[in-house]
Amino acid sequence: MTDSKQTADTSTSRRLLTGVQAWGRSIKPDRKDFGKDFVAGLPGAISSVPDGMASAVLIGVNPVYGLYASFAGPIAGGLTSSTRLMVITTTTAAAIASGSAVSGFDPEQRPQALFLLTLLAGLVMVVAALFKLGRYTRFVSHSVMTGFLTGVAVNIICGQLGDLTGVSAEGANSLAKAVDVITHPAGIDLASLLAGLGALAILFGLSRTPLNTVSALVSLILPTLAVALAGATSVTRVNDIGQIPQSLPRPSLPDLSLISVNLGLNACAIAVIILVQGAGVSESAPNADGRPSNMNQDFAAQGIGNLASGLFLGQPVGGSVGQTALNVSVGARTRWAAIWSGLWMVVILVLFAGLVGKVAMPTLAAVLIFAAVGSVRTGALVTIWRTGRLSQIALGATFVATLFLPVAVAVGVGVALSLLLQLNREAMDLKVVELVPRDDGRFEERPAPESLPSDRVTVLDVYGSLFFAGARTLQSRLPEVGQAQRPAVVLRLRGRASLGATFFRILATYAEEIGAAGGRLYVSGLDPDMAALLARTVPVTAQPPDRVFGATPVLGEATWAALHEARAWVVQSKN
Repeated sequence: MTDSKQTADTSTSRRLLTGVQAWGRSIKPDRKDFGKDFVAGLPGAISSVPDGMASAVLIGVNPVYGLYASFAGPIAGGLTSSTRLMVITTTTAAAIASGSAVSGFDPEQRPQALFLLTLLAGLVMVVAALFKLGRYTRFVSHSVMTGFLTGVAVNIICGQLGDLTGVSAEGANSLAKAVDVITHPAGIDLASLLAGLGALAILFGLSRTPLNTVSALVSLILPTLAVALAGATSVTRVNDIGQIPQSLPRPSLPDLSLISVNLGLNACAIAVIILVQGAGVSESAPNADGRPSNMNQDFAAQGIGNLASGLFLGQPVGGSVGQTALNVSVGARTRWAAIWSGLWMVVILVLFAGLVGKVAMPTLAAVLIFAAVGSVRTGALVTIWRTGRLSQIALGATFVATLFLPVAVAVGVGVALSLLLQLNREAMDLKVVELVPRDDGRFEERPAPESLPSDRVTVLDVYGSLFFAGARTLQSRLPEVGQAQRPAVVLRLRGRASLGATFFRILATYAEEIGAAGGRLYVSGLDPDMAALLARTVPVTAQPPDRVFGATPVLGEATWAALHEARAWVVQSKN
Protein backbone atom coordinates (compact mmCIF):
# COMPACT_ATOMS: atom_id res chain seq x y z
CA MET A 1 0.00 0.00 0.00
CA THR A 2 2.82 2.40 0.95
CA ASP A 3 4.79 1.62 -2.24
CA SER A 4 1.66 2.18 -4.32
CA LYS A 5 1.02 5.53 -2.66
CA GLN A 6 4.62 6.61 -3.16
CA THR A 7 4.43 5.62 -6.83
CA ALA A 8 1.25 7.65 -7.29
CA ASP A 9 2.80 10.67 -5.55
CA THR A 10 5.91 10.39 -7.73
CA SER A 11 3.78 10.18 -10.87
CA THR A 12 1.79 13.27 -9.86
CA SER A 13 5.00 15.18 -9.11
CA ARG A 14 6.42 14.25 -12.48
CA ARG A 15 3.27 15.39 -14.30
CA LEU A 16 3.33 18.66 -12.39
CA LEU A 17 7.00 19.19 -13.19
CA THR A 18 6.39 18.38 -16.85
CA GLY A 19 3.51 20.86 -16.95
CA VAL A 20 5.61 23.61 -15.38
CA GLN A 21 8.44 22.96 -17.82
CA ALA A 22 6.06 23.06 -20.79
CA TRP A 23 4.60 26.35 -19.52
CA GLY A 24 8.10 27.78 -19.08
CA ARG A 25 8.93 26.90 -22.68
CA SER A 26 5.68 28.44 -23.94
CA ILE A 27 6.32 31.84 -22.30
CA LYS A 28 9.99 32.08 -23.26
CA PRO A 29 10.40 35.21 -25.43
CA ASP A 30 11.53 34.68 -29.00
CA ARG A 31 14.44 36.95 -29.95
CA LYS A 32 13.23 37.55 -33.48
CA ASP A 33 9.80 38.69 -32.25
CA PHE A 34 10.95 40.59 -29.16
CA GLY A 35 11.25 44.01 -30.81
CA LYS A 36 7.90 43.81 -32.60
CA ASP A 37 6.07 42.73 -29.44
CA PHE A 38 7.83 45.42 -27.40
CA VAL A 39 6.58 48.11 -29.80
CA ALA A 40 3.14 46.51 -30.29
CA GLY A 41 2.46 46.67 -26.56
CA LEU A 42 2.68 50.47 -26.43
CA PRO A 43 -0.47 51.30 -28.49
CA GLY A 44 -2.39 48.80 -26.36
CA ALA A 45 -1.25 50.51 -23.16
CA ILE A 46 -2.06 53.98 -24.50
CA SER A 47 -5.55 52.94 -25.58
CA SER A 48 -6.06 51.22 -22.23
CA VAL A 49 -5.77 54.54 -20.40
CA PRO A 50 -9.12 55.90 -21.58
CA ASP A 51 -10.70 52.45 -21.77
CA GLY A 52 -9.66 51.48 -18.25
CA MET A 53 -10.68 54.79 -16.72
CA ALA A 54 -14.01 54.77 -18.54
CA SER A 55 -14.74 51.21 -17.38
CA ALA A 56 -14.18 52.23 -13.76
CA VAL A 57 -16.50 55.21 -14.28
CA LEU A 58 -19.17 52.75 -15.40
CA ILE A 59 -18.85 50.97 -12.07
CA GLY A 60 -18.95 54.21 -10.11
CA VAL A 61 -15.50 54.00 -8.51
CA ASN A 62 -12.18 55.82 -8.78
CA PRO A 63 -10.93 55.58 -12.42
CA VAL A 64 -7.53 54.44 -11.15
CA TYR A 65 -8.98 50.99 -10.42
CA GLY A 66 -9.54 50.53 -14.14
CA LEU A 67 -5.91 51.45 -14.77
CA TYR A 68 -4.71 48.97 -12.15
CA ALA A 69 -6.76 46.26 -13.86
CA SER A 70 -5.22 47.30 -17.18
CA PHE A 71 -1.75 46.31 -16.04
CA ALA A 72 -2.57 43.29 -13.86
CA GLY A 73 -4.94 41.57 -16.33
CA PRO A 74 -2.73 41.68 -19.45
CA ILE A 75 0.38 40.54 -17.58
CA ALA A 76 -1.18 37.66 -15.61
CA GLY A 77 -3.52 36.64 -18.42
CA GLY A 78 -0.85 36.97 -21.09
CA LEU A 79 1.44 34.62 -19.21
CA THR A 80 -1.16 31.84 -19.02
CA SER A 81 -3.53 32.02 -22.03
CA SER A 82 -3.43 29.51 -24.89
CA THR A 83 -4.66 32.13 -27.37
CA ARG A 84 -1.40 34.02 -27.50
CA LEU A 85 -2.64 37.29 -28.97
CA MET A 86 -5.67 37.59 -26.68
CA VAL A 87 -5.53 40.64 -24.39
CA ILE A 88 -7.22 40.16 -21.02
CA THR A 89 -8.22 43.58 -19.73
CA THR A 90 -11.26 45.68 -18.80
CA THR A 91 -14.45 45.26 -20.86
CA THR A 92 -17.59 47.39 -20.84
CA ALA A 93 -19.91 44.41 -20.38
CA ALA A 94 -18.01 43.22 -17.30
CA ALA A 95 -17.84 46.79 -16.00
CA ILE A 96 -21.56 47.45 -16.24
CA ALA A 97 -22.22 44.07 -14.61
CA SER A 98 -19.80 44.97 -11.81
CA GLY A 99 -21.46 48.35 -11.35
CA SER A 100 -24.82 46.66 -10.91
CA ALA A 101 -23.28 44.19 -8.43
CA VAL A 102 -21.73 46.80 -6.10
CA SER A 103 -24.38 49.52 -6.46
CA GLY A 104 -26.04 48.47 -3.21
CA PHE A 105 -22.92 49.10 -1.11
CA ASP A 106 -22.12 52.39 0.58
CA PRO A 107 -19.66 54.52 -1.41
CA GLU A 108 -16.99 53.91 1.25
CA GLN A 109 -17.38 50.12 0.97
CA ARG A 110 -17.81 49.97 -2.80
CA PRO A 111 -14.09 49.69 -3.72
CA GLN A 112 -13.51 46.82 -1.30
CA ALA A 113 -16.68 45.10 -2.56
CA LEU A 114 -15.40 45.52 -6.12
CA PHE A 115 -12.03 43.94 -5.35
CA LEU A 116 -13.76 41.05 -3.58
CA LEU A 117 -16.14 40.64 -6.53
CA THR A 118 -13.16 40.48 -8.89
CA LEU A 119 -11.46 37.78 -6.82
CA LEU A 120 -14.67 35.73 -6.61
CA ALA A 121 -15.23 35.98 -10.36
CA GLY A 122 -11.63 34.85 -10.90
CA LEU A 123 -12.14 31.84 -8.64
CA VAL A 124 -15.30 30.87 -10.53
CA MET A 125 -13.39 30.99 -13.82
CA VAL A 126 -10.50 28.91 -12.51
CA VAL A 127 -12.93 26.31 -11.14
CA ALA A 128 -14.72 26.28 -14.51
CA ALA A 129 -11.39 25.57 -16.17
CA LEU A 130 -10.45 22.81 -13.70
CA PHE A 131 -13.76 21.05 -14.32
CA LYS A 132 -13.43 21.60 -18.09
CA LEU A 133 -16.71 23.48 -18.38
CA GLY A 134 -15.63 25.31 -21.53
CA ARG A 135 -17.94 23.22 -23.69
CA TYR A 136 -21.00 24.57 -21.89
CA THR A 137 -20.52 28.11 -23.23
CA ARG A 138 -22.15 26.91 -26.44
CA PHE A 139 -25.46 26.67 -24.59
CA VAL A 140 -25.60 30.47 -24.37
CA SER A 141 -27.12 31.19 -27.76
CA HIS A 142 -25.91 33.87 -30.15
CA SER A 143 -29.34 35.52 -29.99
CA VAL A 144 -29.22 35.77 -26.19
CA MET A 145 -25.66 37.13 -26.12
CA THR A 146 -26.44 39.67 -28.84
CA GLY A 147 -29.53 40.82 -26.96
CA PHE A 148 -27.52 41.17 -23.76
CA LEU A 149 -24.67 43.12 -25.37
CA THR A 150 -27.11 45.39 -27.19
CA GLY A 151 -28.88 46.08 -23.91
CA VAL A 152 -25.51 46.82 -22.30
CA ALA A 153 -24.74 49.29 -25.10
CA VAL A 154 -28.05 51.12 -24.64
CA ASN A 155 -27.52 51.18 -20.87
CA ILE A 156 -24.08 52.73 -21.33
CA ILE A 157 -25.32 55.42 -23.72
CA CYS A 158 -28.24 56.37 -21.47
CA GLY A 159 -26.18 56.17 -18.29
CA GLN A 160 -23.42 58.46 -19.57
CA LEU A 161 -25.63 61.34 -20.74
CA GLY A 162 -25.40 62.85 -17.27
CA ASP A 163 -21.57 62.97 -17.25
CA LEU A 164 -21.53 64.14 -20.86
CA THR A 165 -23.72 67.14 -20.06
CA GLY A 166 -22.60 67.85 -16.51
CA VAL A 167 -25.99 66.93 -15.06
CA SER A 168 -26.34 64.98 -11.82
CA ALA A 169 -29.04 62.71 -13.24
CA GLU A 170 -31.48 60.84 -11.02
CA GLY A 171 -33.44 57.69 -11.73
CA ALA A 172 -33.88 54.03 -10.88
CA ASN A 173 -31.98 52.87 -13.97
CA SER A 174 -30.01 54.27 -16.88
CA LEU A 175 -33.11 54.87 -18.99
CA ALA A 176 -34.71 56.89 -16.21
CA LYS A 177 -31.51 58.92 -15.80
CA ALA A 178 -31.42 59.66 -19.51
CA VAL A 179 -35.04 60.82 -19.40
CA ASP A 180 -34.16 63.04 -16.42
CA VAL A 181 -31.37 64.71 -18.42
CA ILE A 182 -33.54 65.23 -21.50
CA THR A 183 -36.52 66.60 -19.56
CA HIS A 184 -34.39 69.06 -17.55
CA PRO A 185 -32.30 70.88 -20.18
CA ALA A 186 -31.83 73.88 -17.88
CA GLY A 187 -29.49 71.81 -15.71
CA ILE A 188 -27.04 71.13 -18.56
CA ASP A 189 -23.59 72.67 -18.07
CA LEU A 190 -22.55 74.22 -21.38
CA ALA A 191 -18.80 73.77 -20.85
CA SER A 192 -19.24 70.08 -20.00
CA LEU A 193 -21.49 69.55 -23.00
CA LEU A 194 -19.03 71.21 -25.37
CA ALA A 195 -16.13 69.16 -23.96
CA GLY A 196 -18.12 65.94 -24.37
CA LEU A 197 -19.32 66.77 -27.89
CA GLY A 198 -15.79 67.79 -28.85
CA ALA A 199 -14.48 64.43 -27.68
CA LEU A 200 -17.19 62.62 -29.65
CA ALA A 201 -16.32 64.64 -32.76
CA ILE A 202 -12.66 63.61 -32.43
CA LEU A 203 -13.57 59.95 -31.89
CA PHE A 204 -15.87 59.75 -34.90
CA GLY A 205 -13.58 61.92 -37.02
CA LEU A 206 -10.48 59.79 -36.42
CA SER A 207 -12.25 56.42 -36.44
CA ARG A 208 -11.49 55.76 -40.12
CA THR A 209 -8.02 57.26 -40.22
CA PRO A 210 -4.54 55.90 -39.40
CA LEU A 211 -4.85 57.72 -36.06
CA ASN A 212 -7.69 55.45 -34.99
CA THR A 213 -5.49 53.61 -32.50
CA VAL A 214 -4.84 56.82 -30.52
CA SER A 215 -8.20 58.51 -31.13
CA ALA A 216 -9.46 57.80 -27.61
CA LEU A 217 -6.35 59.32 -26.05
CA VAL A 218 -6.58 62.40 -28.31
CA SER A 219 -10.25 62.78 -27.39
CA LEU A 220 -9.23 63.01 -23.73
CA ILE A 221 -6.30 65.37 -24.17
CA LEU A 222 -7.57 68.07 -26.55
CA PRO A 223 -10.96 68.81 -24.89
CA THR A 224 -9.29 68.66 -21.45
CA LEU A 225 -6.71 71.25 -22.61
CA ALA A 226 -9.51 73.44 -23.96
CA VAL A 227 -11.37 73.23 -20.64
CA ALA A 228 -8.19 74.16 -18.74
CA LEU A 229 -7.39 77.09 -21.04
CA ALA A 230 -10.96 78.38 -20.79
CA GLY A 231 -10.86 78.16 -17.00
CA ALA A 232 -14.13 76.20 -16.95
CA THR A 233 -14.19 75.21 -13.29
CA SER A 234 -17.71 73.77 -13.60
CA VAL A 235 -16.41 70.77 -15.56
CA THR A 236 -15.78 67.74 -13.35
CA ARG A 237 -12.27 66.24 -13.46
CA VAL A 238 -11.08 62.73 -12.63
CA ASN A 239 -9.46 64.03 -9.43
CA ASP A 240 -12.90 65.19 -8.30
CA ILE A 241 -14.02 61.56 -8.34
CA GLY A 242 -10.89 60.25 -6.60
CA GLN A 243 -7.21 61.04 -6.37
CA ILE A 244 -4.88 59.16 -8.72
CA PRO A 245 -1.83 57.95 -6.74
CA GLN A 246 1.50 58.30 -8.53
CA SER A 247 2.60 54.82 -7.49
CA LEU A 248 1.65 51.18 -7.90
CA PRO A 249 -0.67 49.46 -5.41
CA ARG A 250 0.62 46.78 -3.10
CA PRO A 251 -1.10 43.40 -3.43
CA SER A 252 -3.63 42.89 -0.65
CA LEU A 253 -6.77 40.95 0.16
CA PRO A 254 -10.08 42.87 0.21
CA ASP A 255 -12.44 43.02 3.16
CA LEU A 256 -13.72 39.43 3.30
CA SER A 257 -16.51 40.42 5.69
CA LEU A 258 -18.37 41.90 2.69
CA ILE A 259 -18.87 38.50 1.10
CA SER A 260 -22.50 37.49 0.63
CA VAL A 261 -24.68 35.16 -1.42
CA ASN A 262 -25.75 38.05 -3.62
CA LEU A 263 -22.14 39.06 -4.32
CA GLY A 264 -21.31 35.43 -5.11
CA LEU A 265 -24.20 35.17 -7.58
CA ASN A 266 -23.07 38.38 -9.24
CA ALA A 267 -19.55 36.98 -9.50
CA CYS A 268 -20.96 33.92 -11.27
CA ALA A 269 -22.91 36.15 -13.66
CA ILE A 270 -19.80 38.19 -14.44
CA ALA A 271 -17.83 34.99 -15.00
CA VAL A 272 -20.44 33.80 -17.51
CA ILE A 273 -20.28 37.11 -19.39
CA ILE A 274 -16.48 37.12 -19.48
CA LEU A 275 -16.15 33.47 -20.45
CA VAL A 276 -18.65 33.66 -23.30
CA GLN A 277 -17.00 36.82 -24.62
CA GLY A 278 -13.57 35.26 -24.16
CA ALA A 279 -14.60 32.22 -26.23
CA GLY A 280 -15.48 34.60 -29.08
CA VAL A 281 -12.14 36.40 -28.74
CA SER A 282 -10.27 33.09 -28.92
CA GLU A 283 -11.98 32.30 -32.22
CA SER A 284 -11.23 35.75 -33.66
CA ALA A 285 -7.49 35.63 -32.94
CA PRO A 286 -6.14 32.17 -33.87
CA ASN A 287 -2.54 31.32 -33.07
CA ALA A 288 -0.09 32.10 -35.87
CA ASP A 289 1.55 28.66 -35.67
CA GLY A 290 -1.78 26.92 -36.23
CA ARG A 291 -2.02 25.45 -32.75
CA PRO A 292 -5.66 25.37 -31.64
CA SER A 293 -6.70 27.38 -28.61
CA ASN A 294 -7.54 25.47 -25.46
CA MET A 295 -10.82 26.94 -24.23
CA ASN A 296 -10.36 25.68 -20.68
CA GLN A 297 -6.83 27.08 -20.49
CA ASP A 298 -8.17 30.44 -21.68
CA PHE A 299 -10.83 30.18 -18.95
CA ALA A 300 -8.07 29.65 -16.41
CA ALA A 301 -6.05 32.55 -17.87
CA GLN A 302 -8.99 34.93 -17.51
CA GLY A 303 -9.54 33.66 -13.98
CA ILE A 304 -5.88 34.21 -13.10
CA GLY A 305 -6.10 37.68 -14.67
CA ASN A 306 -9.01 38.49 -12.36
CA LEU A 307 -7.23 37.12 -9.30
CA ALA A 308 -4.26 39.35 -10.09
CA SER A 309 -6.53 42.32 -10.77
CA GLY A 310 -8.40 41.85 -7.49
CA LEU A 311 -5.17 41.57 -5.50
CA PHE A 312 -3.81 44.77 -7.10
CA LEU A 313 -6.99 46.80 -6.46
CA GLY A 314 -8.46 46.33 -9.91
CA GLN A 315 -11.85 45.50 -11.40
CA PRO A 316 -12.99 42.42 -13.37
CA VAL A 317 -11.16 41.72 -16.63
CA GLY A 318 -11.71 39.40 -19.56
CA GLY A 319 -10.78 38.74 -23.16
CA SER A 320 -11.28 42.11 -24.87
CA VAL A 321 -12.49 42.14 -28.46
CA GLY A 322 -11.23 45.68 -29.11
CA GLN A 323 -7.85 45.36 -27.41
CA THR A 324 -7.20 41.98 -29.04
CA ALA A 325 -8.08 43.38 -32.47
CA LEU A 326 -5.73 46.32 -31.82
CA ASN A 327 -3.00 43.91 -30.70
CA VAL A 328 -3.28 42.00 -33.97
CA SER A 329 -3.47 45.13 -36.15
CA VAL A 330 -0.25 46.68 -34.75
CA GLY A 331 1.80 43.60 -35.57
CA ALA A 332 1.87 41.56 -32.35
CA ARG A 333 3.58 38.20 -32.81
CA THR A 334 3.44 36.41 -29.45
CA ARG A 335 1.88 36.58 -25.99
CA TRP A 336 4.56 39.08 -25.00
CA ALA A 337 2.77 41.89 -26.84
CA ALA A 338 -0.08 41.67 -24.30
CA ILE A 339 2.40 41.35 -21.44
CA TRP A 340 4.32 44.42 -22.65
CA SER A 341 1.01 46.28 -22.83
CA GLY A 342 0.60 45.69 -19.09
CA LEU A 343 4.20 46.65 -18.39
CA TRP A 344 3.86 49.88 -20.41
CA MET A 345 0.77 50.67 -18.30
CA VAL A 346 2.96 50.38 -15.20
CA VAL A 347 5.28 53.01 -16.68
CA ILE A 348 2.34 55.30 -17.47
CA LEU A 349 0.99 54.98 -13.93
CA VAL A 350 4.33 55.79 -12.36
CA LEU A 351 5.25 58.71 -14.61
CA PHE A 352 1.96 60.29 -15.70
CA ALA A 353 -0.57 59.63 -12.91
CA GLY A 354 -0.75 63.35 -12.11
CA LEU A 355 -1.85 64.21 -15.65
CA VAL A 356 -4.46 61.44 -15.63
CA GLY A 357 -6.21 63.12 -12.69
CA LYS A 358 -6.77 66.30 -14.73
CA VAL A 359 -8.83 64.57 -17.45
CA ALA A 360 -12.33 66.04 -17.90
CA MET A 361 -15.07 63.58 -17.03
CA PRO A 362 -17.27 64.45 -20.06
CA THR A 363 -14.49 63.13 -22.29
CA LEU A 364 -14.62 59.74 -20.54
CA ALA A 365 -18.38 59.70 -21.04
CA ALA A 366 -17.77 60.38 -24.72
CA VAL A 367 -15.34 57.44 -24.95
CA LEU A 368 -17.94 55.14 -23.40
CA ILE A 369 -20.74 56.37 -25.66
CA PHE A 370 -18.55 55.98 -28.74
CA ALA A 371 -17.59 52.43 -27.73
CA ALA A 372 -21.22 51.56 -27.00
CA VAL A 373 -22.42 52.85 -30.38
CA GLY A 374 -19.65 50.89 -32.10
CA SER A 375 -20.56 47.69 -30.27
CA VAL A 376 -24.12 47.60 -31.66
CA ARG A 377 -23.97 45.11 -34.53
CA THR A 378 -26.87 46.14 -36.75
CA GLY A 379 -26.15 43.39 -39.26
CA ALA A 380 -26.23 40.71 -36.56
CA LEU A 381 -29.49 42.11 -35.17
CA VAL A 382 -31.13 42.04 -38.60
CA THR A 383 -29.90 38.51 -39.28
CA ILE A 384 -31.15 37.22 -35.94
CA TRP A 385 -34.51 38.94 -36.42
CA ARG A 386 -34.92 37.23 -39.79
CA THR A 387 -33.99 33.80 -38.42
CA GLY A 388 -37.35 33.10 -36.85
CA ARG A 389 -39.66 33.60 -33.91
CA LEU A 390 -37.54 31.71 -31.38
CA SER A 391 -34.50 33.86 -32.14
CA GLN A 392 -36.66 37.00 -31.93
CA ILE A 393 -37.98 35.98 -28.52
CA ALA A 394 -34.46 35.24 -27.23
CA LEU A 395 -33.07 38.53 -28.54
CA GLY A 396 -35.96 40.70 -27.36
CA ALA A 397 -36.38 39.13 -23.93
CA THR A 398 -32.68 39.36 -23.06
CA PHE A 399 -32.49 42.94 -24.34
CA VAL A 400 -35.44 44.05 -22.21
CA ALA A 401 -34.16 42.14 -19.16
CA THR A 402 -30.78 43.86 -19.48
CA LEU A 403 -32.42 47.28 -19.61
CA PHE A 404 -34.69 46.92 -16.61
CA LEU A 405 -33.25 44.20 -14.35
CA PRO A 406 -29.99 43.85 -12.42
CA VAL A 407 -27.31 42.44 -14.68
CA ALA A 408 -26.97 39.20 -12.69
CA VAL A 409 -30.70 38.58 -13.12
CA ALA A 410 -30.53 39.50 -16.81
CA VAL A 411 -27.68 37.03 -17.35
CA GLY A 412 -29.65 34.36 -15.49
CA VAL A 413 -32.67 35.07 -17.67
CA GLY A 414 -30.48 34.80 -20.75
CA VAL A 415 -28.89 31.50 -19.73
CA ALA A 416 -32.23 29.99 -18.69
CA LEU A 417 -33.82 31.20 -21.91
CA SER A 418 -30.98 29.68 -23.95
CA LEU A 419 -31.49 26.30 -22.28
CA LEU A 420 -35.27 26.43 -22.68
CA LEU A 421 -35.00 27.35 -26.34
CA GLN A 422 -32.45 24.57 -26.86
CA LEU A 423 -34.77 22.01 -25.29
CA ASN A 424 -37.74 23.34 -27.21
CA ARG A 425 -35.83 23.27 -30.48
CA GLU A 426 -34.67 19.71 -29.84
CA ALA A 427 -38.25 18.66 -29.14
CA MET A 428 -39.64 20.48 -32.18
CA ASP A 429 -36.91 19.16 -34.49
CA LEU A 430 -37.53 15.53 -33.58
CA LYS A 431 -38.59 13.51 -36.59
CA VAL A 432 -39.70 9.90 -37.04
CA VAL A 433 -39.28 8.35 -40.50
CA GLU A 434 -39.92 4.95 -42.04
CA LEU A 435 -37.06 3.05 -43.66
CA VAL A 436 -38.35 0.98 -46.58
CA PRO A 437 -35.97 -1.85 -47.64
CA ARG A 438 -34.86 -1.93 -51.27
CA ASP A 439 -33.74 -4.84 -53.41
CA ASP A 440 -30.19 -3.43 -53.63
CA GLY A 441 -29.71 -3.81 -49.87
CA ARG A 442 -30.26 -0.15 -49.01
CA PHE A 443 -33.13 1.64 -47.25
CA GLU A 444 -35.34 4.34 -48.73
CA GLU A 445 -36.55 7.02 -46.31
CA ARG A 446 -40.25 7.93 -46.28
CA PRO A 447 -42.60 9.74 -43.87
CA ALA A 448 -43.63 7.46 -41.03
CA PRO A 449 -47.17 6.07 -41.30
CA GLU A 450 -49.82 7.41 -38.94
CA SER A 451 -50.74 3.88 -37.83
CA LEU A 452 -49.07 0.47 -37.96
CA PRO A 453 -50.17 -2.06 -40.61
CA SER A 454 -51.19 -5.59 -39.64
CA ASP A 455 -48.96 -8.58 -40.32
CA ARG A 456 -46.13 -6.43 -41.63
CA VAL A 457 -42.78 -5.14 -40.46
CA THR A 458 -42.33 -1.35 -40.10
CA VAL A 459 -38.77 -0.05 -39.75
CA LEU A 460 -38.55 3.33 -37.99
CA ASP A 461 -35.64 5.73 -37.51
CA VAL A 462 -35.54 8.83 -35.29
CA TYR A 463 -33.81 12.17 -35.83
CA GLY A 464 -33.31 14.57 -32.93
CA SER A 465 -32.81 14.46 -29.18
CA LEU A 466 -34.59 11.82 -27.12
CA PHE A 467 -34.10 13.58 -23.79
CA PHE A 468 -36.79 15.36 -21.77
CA ALA A 469 -39.35 16.94 -24.08
CA GLY A 470 -37.82 15.13 -27.07
CA ALA A 471 -38.92 11.79 -25.64
CA ARG A 472 -42.46 13.12 -25.16
CA THR A 473 -42.47 14.38 -28.72
CA LEU A 474 -41.39 10.91 -29.87
CA GLN A 475 -44.37 9.43 -28.05
CA SER A 476 -46.75 11.63 -30.04
CA ARG A 477 -45.04 10.94 -33.38
CA LEU A 478 -44.69 7.17 -33.24
CA PRO A 479 -47.25 5.37 -35.48
CA GLU A 480 -50.34 4.39 -33.51
CA VAL A 481 -51.00 0.71 -32.92
CA GLY A 482 -54.75 1.26 -33.39
CA GLN A 483 -56.57 -1.77 -34.80
CA ALA A 484 -53.45 -3.43 -36.18
CA GLN A 485 -53.06 -7.15 -35.66
CA ARG A 486 -49.65 -8.75 -35.13
CA PRO A 487 -47.65 -5.64 -36.13
CA ALA A 488 -43.84 -5.82 -36.01
CA VAL A 489 -41.73 -2.70 -35.48
CA VAL A 490 -37.96 -2.31 -35.82
CA LEU A 491 -36.80 0.87 -34.07
CA ARG A 492 -33.33 1.99 -35.18
CA LEU A 493 -31.35 3.77 -32.43
CA ARG A 494 -27.82 3.73 -33.83
CA GLY A 495 -25.48 6.38 -32.43
CA ARG A 496 -27.44 6.98 -29.22
CA ALA A 497 -24.67 7.27 -26.63
CA SER A 498 -27.13 7.88 -23.80
CA LEU A 499 -30.88 7.73 -23.29
CA GLY A 500 -33.01 9.10 -20.46
CA ALA A 501 -35.51 7.47 -18.14
CA THR A 502 -38.41 9.22 -19.91
CA PHE A 503 -37.46 7.58 -23.19
CA PHE A 504 -37.22 4.12 -21.61
CA ARG A 505 -40.65 4.52 -20.02
CA ILE A 506 -42.18 5.58 -23.33
CA LEU A 507 -40.46 2.71 -25.13
CA ALA A 508 -41.85 0.27 -22.55
CA THR A 509 -45.36 1.64 -23.05
CA TYR A 510 -45.08 1.35 -26.83
CA ALA A 511 -43.77 -2.22 -26.52
CA GLU A 512 -46.73 -3.04 -24.26
CA GLU A 513 -49.23 -1.60 -26.77
CA ILE A 514 -47.65 -3.57 -29.62
CA GLY A 515 -47.60 -6.72 -27.49
CA ALA A 516 -51.31 -6.28 -26.64
CA ALA A 517 -52.03 -6.31 -30.38
CA GLY A 518 -50.14 -9.60 -30.71
CA GLY A 519 -47.06 -7.91 -32.19
CA ARG A 520 -43.39 -7.46 -31.39
CA LEU A 521 -40.95 -4.56 -30.98
CA TYR A 522 -37.32 -4.91 -32.09
CA VAL A 523 -34.51 -2.45 -31.37
CA SER A 524 -31.42 -2.16 -33.56
CA GLY A 525 -28.15 -0.28 -33.37
CA LEU A 526 -27.65 -0.06 -29.60
CA ASP A 527 -24.19 -0.68 -28.17
CA PRO A 528 -23.90 -3.44 -25.50
CA ASP A 529 -23.94 -1.02 -22.55
CA MET A 530 -27.10 0.71 -23.77
CA ALA A 531 -28.74 -2.63 -24.50
CA ALA A 532 -28.02 -3.77 -20.94
CA LEU A 533 -29.34 -0.48 -19.58
CA LEU A 534 -32.49 -0.95 -21.63
CA ALA A 535 -33.09 -4.34 -20.04
CA ARG A 536 -32.55 -2.95 -16.53
CA THR A 537 -34.55 0.25 -16.92
CA VAL A 538 -37.80 -0.86 -18.56
CA PRO A 539 -40.33 -1.43 -15.72
CA VAL A 540 -41.19 -5.06 -14.99
CA THR A 541 -44.91 -4.30 -15.39
CA ALA A 542 -44.41 -3.63 -19.10
CA GLN A 543 -43.11 -6.08 -21.67
CA PRO A 544 -39.56 -5.16 -22.64
CA PRO A 545 -38.52 -5.25 -26.33
CA ASP A 546 -38.49 -8.82 -27.57
CA ARG A 547 -35.28 -8.48 -29.49
CA VAL A 548 -32.30 -6.11 -29.28
CA PHE A 549 -29.73 -6.17 -32.11
CA GLY A 550 -26.50 -4.50 -31.16
CA ALA A 551 -24.62 -2.09 -33.37
CA THR A 552 -21.85 -3.37 -35.63
CA PRO A 553 -19.16 -1.46 -37.57
CA VAL A 554 -21.16 -2.03 -40.77
CA LEU A 555 -23.93 0.55 -41.18
CA GLY A 556 -27.38 -1.02 -41.49
CA GLU A 557 -26.22 -4.52 -40.58
CA ALA A 558 -28.03 -4.61 -37.23
CA THR A 559 -31.21 -3.17 -38.77
CA TRP A 560 -31.20 -5.76 -41.57
CA ALA A 561 -30.70 -8.53 -39.02
CA ALA A 562 -33.66 -7.23 -36.98
CA LEU A 563 -35.74 -6.94 -40.16
CA HIS A 564 -35.04 -10.56 -41.20
CA GLU A 565 -35.90 -11.78 -37.71
CA ALA A 566 -39.12 -9.73 -37.67
CA ARG A 567 -40.16 -10.96 -41.12
CA ALA A 568 -39.61 -14.56 -40.09
CA TRP A 569 -41.74 -14.00 -37.00
CA VAL A 570 -44.57 -12.42 -39.07
CA VAL A 571 -44.63 -15.42 -41.43
CA GLN A 572 -44.60 -17.82 -38.51
CA SER A 573 -47.38 -15.94 -36.66
CA LYS A 574 -49.67 -16.11 -39.72
CA ASN A 575 -49.37 -19.87 -39.74
